[in-house]
Amino acid sequence: MGIINATPDSFSDGSQLNREDSENFRIDASKALFKAEAMLREGACIVDVGGESTRPGASKISAQQQLDRVLPVIEAIRANLDICISIDSSLPQVMLAAIDAGAEMVNDIRALSHPEAVAALAATNAAVCLMHMQGEPGTMQKDFSYQNIVEEVFQFLEKRVQVCVSNGFGRERLLVDPGFGFGKSLGHNYRLLKELKRFTSLELPLLVGVSRKSMIGGVVDRPVDGRVAGSIAATSYALLAGANVIRTHDVAATIDAIRVNSAINDA
Repeated sequence: MGIINATPDSFSDGSQLNREDSENFRIDASKALFKAEAMLREGACIVDVGGESTRPGASKISAQQQLDRVLPVIEAIRANLDICISIDSSLPQVMLAAIDAGAEMVNDIRALSHPEAVAALAATNAAVCLMHMQGEPGTMQKDFSYQNIVEEVFQFLEKRVQVCVSNGFGRERLLVDPGFGFGKSLGHNYRLLKELKRFTSLELPLLVGVSRKSMIGGVVDRPVDGRVAGSIAATSYALLAGANVIRTHDVAATIDAIRVNSAINDA
């Protein structure tokens, strides 16, 4: 899963997609399409398009702001490329509009906790990734607490899966994500990674996103654009532990890790 941040304030690369003739951020769909084409060539099967930064300390934006950013991107990719499009949002209005525009998957950091989200998506055929987050992006890294990080995240995801299934979702539509970096300390993140295999007992595809995150920077002591090697190291461990989908800024390097993991499994 390649990442397309249609935002000016993502922690990594969103501002690169700004229109050159605009002082205020306005998404350039042609730049996003070019990026998606490159990811497809490098081996991505999914592109995850998000219009709201969810980095630690990020502020919320309106549904309309999200739509203005993501819809031109989704429409351009759908019209030109044969690739699965995921919408990274927690707002039902954005999810449904994105699906209408061609998205086939919803990637929700809030695990469909919006009061209308479960009912809205139950009426669609879209796949849904349920992620764990303690708190909200604006404050999640300032105030969090766990007695047992692995079991608490597992139980949260298990309950959200049950909510979806009880509301008519087929299990074949669901994925789970433990939410690395979302309301967790450095130690919490690495405990989750160390015990990632626990989540395979949910018997659902497991999505892992560690790409360039502070959990990597905190260990290798490098800026965001210098964290590729560390991200691949963590990704390789995740693959051995049973991860099925890797969300990444660096598709080519990640595909190499996936191929090596596959060779090990096939040996």
